[in-house]
Amino acid sequence: MAPGRAVFAFALAASFFAYAFVQRVAPSVIVGELMAEFAVGAAVLGNLAAFYFYAYVPMQMPVGMLMDRFGPRRLMGFAAAVAALGAVVFALAPTIEIAYLGRFMVGLGSAFSWIGILTVATLWLPPQRFALLTGIAQGIGMVGAVFGQAPLAHAVAAFGWRGTLLFLALGGVALAIAIFLVVEDKRTASGGGTSGFTDGMRAVMRAPNAWLAAGYGFAMTGTMLAFAGLWAVPWLMQTKEFERGSAALMASLMFVGWGAGSPLIGYVVDRVRADRIRAMTALGVGMTASLAAVLYIPALPTTALAVLMVANGACASGMILCYGHARDHAPADASSSAYGLVNTAVVGSGGTLQPTIGWLLDRNWDGAMQAGARIYAPEAYDRAFVVLLVVAALGTALTLFMRAPTANISPQKAD
Repeated sequence: MAPGRAVFAFALAASFFAYAFVQRVAPSVIVGELMAEFAVGAAVLGNLAAFYFYAYVPMQMPVGMLMDRFGPRRLMGFAAAVAALGAVVFALAPTIEIAYLGRFMVGLGSAFSWIGILTVATLWLPPQRFALLTGIAQGIGMVGAVFGQAPLAHAVAAFGWRGTLLFLALGGVALAIAIFLVVEDKRTASGGGTSGFTDGMRAVMRAPNAWLAAGYGFAMTGTMLAFAGLWAVPWLMQTKEFERGSAALMASLMFVGWGAGSPLIGYVVDRVRADRIRAMTALGVGMTASLAAVLYIPALPTTALAVLMVANGACASGMILCYGHARDHAPADASSSAYGLVNTAVVGSGGTLQPTIGWLLDRNWDGAMQAGARIYAPEAYDRAFVVLLVVAALGTALTLFMRAPTANISPQKAD
């Protein structure tokens, strides 16, 4: 692929990831509307939001093997179309069951977005820039996450949640067409990436460091997806007395930090050949400490809260390093399979922690209602959010058991 076209293909793949992130976090700004529309509580709403992950997570390892085998063009193009159709189904859903189906379809299509980016970067762009490219892609994804907060909240106020989601569906259709036209596949002489369809994944599954990388990714991402991705907006409205637009803007600052931190961390690791494992440890400590401050320091000034939200997101963006760590402990022709294992944990964290927080909130609900939606007391949030700190601390501790790859594991020393 010509260099200019390769960069364009990478930009399209990153745009698909940003689109998937808009869809991922969209429920966070329509919590009240969904509770009232379908007459459900926090546990059911958490489950509805998590249906995205119920489709996304089980597909990550199959997607990795498929990318190794067939390449990204057709897989990503078809997936973008499925995500767009899912947005239509969700927007028009008359019942909670149909809404589940729509979210499931969105998650199914979005499952190809992140591994697709990494596959395009691995096939067509300089390997010595892999960490930087991963950070740039994550940063573009965070643009989607930010758009899915305050801007989307304003769109919902103007056009309603159903009309806004229908508009998002059009973006998926445009992406699908562009990906089919621009992105290319690259195959080996044998027609596949490994000697057998599942050989690469089996090799990855036998690598302990790949599992440690996956656990670290789960912890660093799960707290973001469960908090900023769903429960931060109602928490800020209830405990800090923010209006919805202001709460969405404050929550989006975590994604701003993530988006800014991702390329910066990638650049530093590529540029100065930093010790990746030590960097992962330090960033994990920073993420855990800043999250504890946000959640449990009382009466934080708004400016201090905003700074801590950005800092938390920036530290959490260190999760981009776990992909290179897993890949460097896998065979060279099974890189997408390694990405699939890690991303199963990364995105599975949202599907696990979002409904867990919802269940804990319902367990501590005092019966308060407003406009048909449940209202949770600050004490209920305090008890529910403890699980986020435990997960963050455990994930950080995993880095103490990581080891650098030996020279003969994989020739792809990209970061």
